[in-house]
Amino acid sequence: MNSQPLTPNRSQHRPALIGGIILIGIGVLALLAQLGLLENLGFLFLPALGALFLIWGLATRTFGLIIPGGILAGIGLGIGLLQGPLANAAEPLQGAVFMLSFAAGWGLIALLSLITADTPQWWPLIPGGILAVIGGLLLAGETGVRILEIIGYAWPAILIVLGLWILWRRRS
Repeated sequence: MNSQPLTPNRSQHRPALIGGIILIGIGVLALLAQLGLLENLGFLFLPALGALFLIWGLATRTFGLIIPGGILAGIGLGIGLLQGPLANAAEPLQGAVFMLSFAAGWGLIALLSLITADTPQWWPLIPGGILAVIGGLLLAGETGVRILEIIGYAWPAILIVLGLWILWRRRS
């Protein structure tokens, strides 16, 4: 005879409860946005959505939820800064702030993987690092923009050389 109870215990209901609450929160945010009630606070939608995913991921220890949470939080932070305190900043600075904010979201994913994943996930630092370098170069002004232009022309050649090297190495 099976000695297991027929009904799940409370700890098995916890993820469903949290998921239901998060879905209700997302629905309320979307409804308020559609009704125009978030018109002046619309820039808070993405960070709020990101926060909901992050809370859900932390509460259920699910790394898969941390990924969209970090991405949305980083993008939302960048938009919030650009629509708020940095609304009148010069163009290269705005681009730099957005890129660095987005990079911070990817860094947050790697950091929270220490809590939510079986092993630390360092791969988010690759896109985050690339975004941070671009943001840093934009902050550097004219010199940084010129370096980005050179990289823009050079990256296809780098990919070709890398591909040829991989093929040559495979034959050896």
